[in-house]
Amino acid sequence: MQILKLTSSKPHNYSRLTSFIILSFSICILYFLVCLMLVHTKFVNTYFSSQDVFSQPSTTSLEHIVFGIASNKNTWEKRKDYIKLWWKPERMRGCVFLDEELPPERQQYSKNDNNTSLPPICISGDTSRFRYTYRGGYRSAIRLARVVVETMALNHSGVRWYVFGDDDTVFFPENLVETLSKYDHGLWYYVGTNSEIYEQNIMFGFDMAFGGAGFAISHSLAKVLAKVFDSCIERYPHLYGSDSRIFSCIAELGVGLTREPGFHQMDIRGDVFGLLATHPVTPLVSLHHLDQTDPIFPNMSTPQALQHLFKATEVDSQRLLQQTICYDIWYSWTIVVSWGYAVQIYGRHMFLPDVLHPPETFRRWKIKGNSPLSGLYSFTTRELHPDTCRRPTIFFLDDVSSSGRSGEDIKSTYRQAYVNCSIDAGSPRKLREVRVFSHKLNLDINQLKAPRRHCCDVLPSKSGEAVDVAIRECKQEELINMHP
Repeated sequence: MQILKLTSSKPHNYSRLTSFIILSFSICILYFLVCLMLVHTKFVNTYFSSQDVFSQPSTTSLEHIVFGIASNKNTWEKRKDYIKLWWKPERMRGCVFLDEELPPERQQYSKNDNNTSLPPICISGDTSRFRYTYRGGYRSAIRLARVVVETMALNHSGVRWYVFGDDDTVFFPENLVETLSKYDHGLWYYVGTNSEIYEQNIMFGFDMAFGGAGFAISHSLAKVLAKVFDSCIERYPHLYGSDSRIFSCIAELGVGLTREPGFHQMDIRGDVFGLLATHPVTPLVSLHHLDQTDPIFPNMSTPQALQHLFKATEVDSQRLLQQTICYDIWYSWTIVVSWGYAVQIYGRHMFLPDVLHPPETFRRWKIKGNSPLSGLYSFTTRELHPDTCRRPTIFFLDDVSSSGRSGEDIKSTYRQAYVNCSIDAGSPRKLREVRVFSHKLNLDINQLKAPRRHCCDVLPSKSGEAVDVAIRECKQEELINMHP
């Protein structure tokens, strides 16, 4: 029995030893493979970190944008005040392109400006070799078109987007960044908008980004466009403007326009209140043609009115002009908040779609001419009520302030512009002030891609001459509708 026991134990011990050896060998192989994978990963990361596109932060910022501003020596002296409003010299890069050097008496003054609050001045290159045959047009369109190429030739590093505009284009920089952040700068993008006037779009193209509104070209597209641009514009001497040539050359590369409604060409005149107060649910990116419109706030000059608007921009740029509608159940009022700009209160309940359409406070672009198309807009409008007392009571921005640990809690106040009708107990005209409470708007990329209008509540108020409104995110299934 003892011999049998000893004999039977040998295979058992041998089997255990074999299993131990196989397991050890497997562990060694696994360890070797893991080490190999780590070395390979380190190599890949080291390689790509040396590449410019991968070394940049994932979030687009102002430092990734280069601006090309088209101007000339005759308009620069006046229009540079517009650029002072939005240019941030410590964070922005780019150039203002003039047709020729400024006179000596203005040159020193402009140099002083450049050191403080304006972009540097560049002189456009010679364009005499290019033909221009549009009858009655301006040959300067060739020079302005080539601002695109000359801006890229500045050879700034780490560029993701090139943004172009006129010297009377007012940009809202933080909103521009948020808008462009939705797109991959490594792909070919041409971002902008059309004209508000149907006839202008018929003449120049619904697929063209109008230059005055400003437009953006991704870095990857810009590199290719710069190589072919001069050969391309040789084929288009018959076109009128610079933006037509840029559009044509981008179209030849097979790229179409990506429309962003936050850019505004502003091909309208007079009182632009109706357009601004019904801004789409998207960040305000630009305004143009402000020389051709009334000041956006009453009892102010155009520069003063824009400075007043930028006070709200500095507090909550993303929420600027964002329209919020709520219904007061006590007086059956419809309250429309266009944040940072104005509040309108209708003395009755109105269907939401009727409130969203811009009232025609403005006039068409062409003053002369009988074309039936010149008075048509490229968006839905509504006529003002013929009885001024049936129009909403308007309250314009008076002040805005922030509080809280990070300035997240915001209070904006709006004062009534004027009273021109009789006042009864239930009339919003008895009010002198509207106070709006909100939290700073910080939308992520997904919210920017799929925006949703915010809701608001009318709060109890002790004063009969003021009303308080609180803006908040709408609940999952909440409707913005008038109460029965």
